[in-house]
Amino acid sequence: MITYLKGTLIESLPTQIVIEVAGVGYEVLIPLSSYDRLPQPGSPLKILIHPVLREDAHLLFGFMTVEERDIFRLLVRHVSGIGPKTALSVLNGISVPAFKGAVVGGDVKTLSKIRGVGKKTAERIIVDLKDKIGVAGAWEAASAGRALSPEEQKLNDAVLALISLGYKQTEAHKSVKLAAAKMGAPANVESLVREALRQT
Repeated sequence: MITYLKGTLIESLPTQIVIEVAGVGYEVLIPLSSYDRLPQPGSPLKILIHPVLREDAHLLFGFMTVEERDIFRLLVRHVSGIGPKTALSVLNGISVPAFKGAVVGGDVKTLSKIRGVGKKTAERIIVDLKDKIGVAGAWEAASAGRALSPEEQKLNDAVLALISLGYKQTEAHKSVKLAAAKMGAPANVESLVREALRQT
């Protein structure tokens, strides 16, 4: 079982990377949250791995944090009907603390906004994972919310709103930053989202 790979980052895309380890190039599928944390190509990299072995393919899924990999494993191992690609979509559509908060709080609406996750799948995620994430997950989600300043929370909410409309995480961050720079501090979440949508 491969637990992590440590080598040189050769190539990085929002959905996958190539890392060279002892002369061998490994293609690794990643969530956007991990892509945001990657160094420049040519830099040393250690990435956590979850391998998926199938008859027709050996796939490697990579994560820059233990928390991301833990959520991925909970989804693929404990929620019926969710495979690795859907689990990756979940991580692309919501932050780890927000996901834990939604599961513990039974927030079907938030989870069903994630691309590839409908209402029935969201309900199944909550039922299957609520006890496994538990009180610690709720506390972490609340702490993460408190850790953001009002201004950061506003920008974060605007980014999540764009992601729920189908934007990729990197595009959403970029659009909201541009909108905030143009509109300044008085802008609320709704006006930031409107301005971000105008840019596309």
